[in-house]
Amino acid sequence: MFYSILLLGASLASQAAAACDRAILEAATAAYVKAQGAGDMSLTALASNVSYLENDKVMELKSGVMSQAIKIDFDRSLHDTTQCATFTEISAATNKVPYVIHTRMLLTGEKITTIQSVVAKTGDWAFNATGHLYWTKQEKWDPIPKEKQDARDVIQAAGDAYLTSWTDASVKVPYGTPCARLEGGSYTGNGRPTANTCTMPQFPAKFTIGNRRYVIDEEVGGLDIFNDFPFIDAGKPDGTPSTNFIRVEGGKLRYIHENTVCTTKNCGR
Repeated sequence: MFYSILLLGASLASQAAAACDRAILEAATAAYVKAQGAGDMSLTALASNVSYLENDKVMELKSGVMSQAIKIDFDRSLHDTTQCATFTEISAATNKVPYVIHTRMLLTGEKITTIQSVVAKTGDWAFNATGHLYWTKQEKWDPIPKEKQDARDVIQAAGDAYLTSWTDASVKVPYGTPCARLEGGSYTGNGRPTANTCTMPQFPAKFTIGNRRYVIDEEVGGLDIFNDFPFIDAGKPDGTPSTNFIRVEGGKLRYIHENTVCTTKNCGR
């Protein structure tokens, strides 16, 4: 009995240590966007042992896209106070080299310890930064009233069901009406703004979307799932870097943004 109490206490202490104040996370994403715009990551609060992963490759910050000063046209972030994590989507359509960047960061205290980015550009899946910028700016990701916010497990389950259904049509996906999907610069809601246009058919091959990493923000019903997406890129049959940025309202999918990179130009099957 005493041992069980000790375990419970340790678990609660661990959860408390992991939790972050939202203001700290908001400051971190604001600093990240500013730093990416300047190409100077010293503007962020980096831990001395910070790790960086760009398109699933370990590299130094000075060698990746974060060393480039990028003209940012629009950005949107999630703040996960339970995991002490953030997610930011950057649309850089008018940059000299257009990008759509999805970045996940983990913090300890006020220091950034992990940065992971999926950096899409011309030649990646359905890439069209101009289209992406136009459509993402049309969407409403306003805070959801506290009494209407979904629980973390509900938000994550909705996103997981969506991804898993790609190879298992028996999985029931809680699509909302309306629901729109933005893949690269292609928007399924174009011309049908009040309909559910998110539904995905089952892929013709069996595969598992693995290495799922989550950022969840109940305040805006937001979820991002970093993952390895098999099948779409013949050059990476075990999975190419991909993320799905999702909004859930009342337990149902409202918006889905996919950002997927290709080793084979324009990939797809």
